[in-house]
Amino acid sequence: MSTYAIGDIQGCHRPLKKLLRKIGFTPGADRLWCVGDLVNRGPKSLETLRLLADLDDSLTIVLGNHDLHFLAVHEGCAPMRRKDRLRELLAAPDCGELADWLRRKPLAHCETIDTESGPRPHLMVHAGFAPDWPLGKILALAQEVETALREKPRKFLSRMYGDEPSLWDDRLRKWRRLRAITNYLTRIRFCDAEGRLRLDLKEGVDSAPPGYEPWFRWQRVSREADIVFGHWAAIGGVTGVDRVHALDTGCVWGGTLTAMRLEDGRRFSVPY
Repeated sequence: MSTYAIGDIQGCHRPLKKLLRKIGFTPGADRLWCVGDLVNRGPKSLETLRLLADLDDSLTIVLGNHDLHFLAVHEGCAPMRRKDRLRELLAAPDCGELADWLRRKPLAHCETIDTESGPRPHLMVHAGFAPDWPLGKILALAQEVETALREKPRKFLSRMYGDEPSLWDDRLRKWRRLRAITNYLTRIRFCDAEGRLRLDLKEGVDSAPPGYEPWFRWQRVSREADIVFGHWAAIGGVTGVDRVHALDTGCVWGGTLTAMRLEDGRRFSVPY
């Protein structure tokens, strides 16, 4: 059995099918991890969700910001944006079923993988996390959002938008707390040593202002677990940090869709 982690699909249904053929993915024998942003910017979000839902028994997903945005639009908690490509999905007869399936997925997942060098935990998130969050705290905070999304979806989805608070504080409460957790797990790229977010910055690592770095340069979790994430196409799948694996290689922007086999770290890519 092999476990393949795949980068941001964003509705690129045809490249997804090509990539699954290239890696020889076998449902029931292999497992597929998806780092989130399954939908929206590409042309075939509906087909993408249907394919993945059919693979659910062999699939592990964490939610990305675009997935949460789709759920908010579906629930009437947010308007469509100019660049959204969700109309076909929202009009589909099985949209409600797919949305219900998606909103029950986690924001973080950790599992021990038997690698060539021995068993090692692998943490998957969509974007990243705060510098001082240890592994257990990441999973616990993610679970707070997951519970709200399952039990009070409309209340959470209508309050999750916004860039504040920009700095994590354990004393945060209610919707500000849930919004901050969501922003770290699904939107972070740059932060300072304290974890203060700059969510307006979306370019490569060299665009950081003084005092700010890519979040993965501050973190310490990779000492105990490999980290798998997406979200940041501008870095081209390269972090320069040991055991931190970026998998968004910009398929929807004309790049490639990439999967990494967790057991040996080998990467496989197909063009858009």
